[in-house]
Amino acid sequence: MINDQNHMQTCAISQTKMEFFETMPSSKTILTAATSLTASVILFRSIASDLVPEQLQLFFSSRFQKLSNRLSSQLTVVIEESEGLTSNQMFGAVNVYLGTKVNDWTRRIKVNKPDEDEELAVTVDRYQEVTDNYENVKFTWIMKSRGIKQSEKSTNPKTELRYFELSFHKKQKEMALKSYLPYILKRAKEIKEEKRVVRLHTVDYNGIDYWSSVVLNHPATFDTMAMEPEMKKELIEDLDIFVSRKDYYRRVGKAWKRGYLLYGPPGTGKSSLVAAMANYLNFDVYDLDLREVQCNSDLRRLLIGSSNRSILVIEDIDCNVGLQNRENGNDTTEDDKITLSGLLNFIDGLWSSCGDERIIVFTTNHKDRLDPALLRPGRMDVHIEMSHCTFSGFRVLASNYLKTEEHRLFKKMEDLFQRVKVTPAEVAGELMKSNNSDVALENLVKFLQKKECEGVTRS
Repeated sequence: MINDQNHMQTCAISQTKMEFFETMPSSKTILTAATSLTASVILFRSIASDLVPEQLQLFFSSRFQKLSNRLSSQLTVVIEESEGLTSNQMFGAVNVYLGTKVNDWTRRIKVNKPDEDEELAVTVDRYQEVTDNYENVKFTWIMKSRGIKQSEKSTNPKTELRYFELSFHKKQKEMALKSYLPYILKRAKEIKEEKRVVRLHTVDYNGIDYWSSVVLNHPATFDTMAMEPEMKKELIEDLDIFVSRKDYYRRVGKAWKRGYLLYGPPGTGKSSLVAAMANYLNFDVYDLDLREVQCNSDLRRLLIGSSNRSILVIEDIDCNVGLQNRENGNDTTEDDKITLSGLLNFIDGLWSSCGDERIIVFTTNHKDRLDPALLRPGRMDVHIEMSHCTFSGFRVLASNYLKTEEHRLFKKMEDLFQRVKVTPAEVAGELMKSNNSDVALENLVKFLQKKECEGVTRS
């Protein structure tokens, strides 16, 4: 009896299924309906595009985008290359960091080989997606760019702005902003320090931030500088104190910078001392020729474009028109590109606080020609006279060029150096004429004696 009932139920279900499939439209009918619907949608959009005002279209598009964003679980953070005149430190850090995240899935990378660097510099190219896992959370990066609209009066040579988009689940917002991004800043700094080489930057209106650079392969060190030992010791101590006082400068409310004036006749080693300072601190050097700068606003842009932990050098400042001592009647003329007030604001005004751990070095052959406003503390904090060569300076040069620490002619040399005015560059030139120390030192004695006969003596 039970089996008969089960059989009847099975037959009823089968009959129902057959009736259902018989009433279903055919696949051809479904395809025809879908095609018709698609055509209707396209026609509707075309009619709407022609009849609905553009502002109304933008309104509905904006509302749809907002609704889509609300429904999405993803959050996107945009990190632009710069904000106005200021470079975005976060952008640079991300660029460095992602270069270490290249893997087998990466399809586009950029490779650069800086001069003197042993390793290739690898960065991710535009529109290349990179996935990073931090504390078991997935973060997705992609670099994009957009054009910059230029006004007629704009002096900015850039035509596009690069930016990174960082995407992640929106519930990880707190972690991304307070843990992940700070981690990238710290890690990028470590990577750059590991690979850092000192670079020399020069003004280039076609370059990034108005600067272009090459590796500074200058061998000068404090050990090779022909300076008085006491002066050398004081300068090194001053530099060490400066780089260790970040919290101090912040506490007293001053920009973390220091100014040095190197003055003395040509050939006394002012440029070599700058290189020695850069090598000692591992700071980049920015060589600023004021004659190449078009106006005061460009001067500010150049300052902002320079990096932290750098030395900004303005050589032969006495030769720049309009910056000499106003008491001597050398007032700024309308034709001058850079004004004295513009330079003072550059080194000691509000703009000078746009950066940390910066050293500004001025060099001059004629200190007396400079306006007193440039010389006061806060602008030129330390004045270093680069004078004529002394016997102790000569001993350093003899060790550098001849590998000679003692010689029978040294006593005679000591007497001559006390009487004769000669620059370290002149001494070095004589020592380079021969690899034989006896010949080179004998020639130097004759050179000094000739100078003394010509009356080039110390007063």
